[in-house]
Amino acid sequence: MSESAAKRGWIVGLTGASGAAYGVRLVERLLDMAYPVHLLITDAGWRVLKEELDWDAAKRAATIETKFAGRNARATYYPIQDIGAAVASGTFRVNGMVVAPCSMGTLAAIAHGLSDNLLERAADVTLKEGRKLVLVPRETPLHAIHLENMLKLARMGVSIVPASPGLYHRAQTVEELVDFMVGKTLDSMGIDHELYRRWGEGSPHDEAE
Repeated sequence: MSESAAKRGWIVGLTGASGAAYGVRLVERLLDMAYPVHLLITDAGWRVLKEELDWDAAKRAATIETKFAGRNARATYYPIQDIGAAVASGTFRVNGMVVAPCSMGTLAAIAHGLSDNLLERAADVTLKEGRKLVLVPRETPLHAIHLENMLKLARMGVSIVPASPGLYHRAQTVEELVDFMVGKTLDSMGIDHELYRRWGEGSPHDEAE
């Protein structure tokens, strides 16, 4: 990791799809690796954080400060309707953006160039500036519109990383499944990690067999 890339950091968005743990774990890993994070959470994303992880959605900025304290970089939280925030401009330098989890509504908005909130605007800026954009959709089953929107984005160079963790590493906990998906996301971002053992490296549970 170059010093300039570390200073630029990443934009991370969380939306109303199930799977808030994917986004939270990704932020934790980026901060631990000294990447600053510019954090965007939709109103529906806050609802999922409350339902799935018991986060306090009433005190949003304070909750973020508490949850990500004591790491090697800082998570800066932006209210979702703050269209004038730094990340809304292409002149604000970042390495790229990840939306994890990404709802089908947000994915559709990005595919069609909408900018109804700061997350959508930041994604639009990421595309127009030619930066890395990674989406982690979590939905099933998928209908034709979902698939057409993903295809449209993939043809534009967006990395689509469906939240479908592999089982070959024989995970024993939900946390290991989450780490697998976060690891796949980091792979798409071009960031080295050791969150899971790759195919051919053996199972982490071989010693116990």
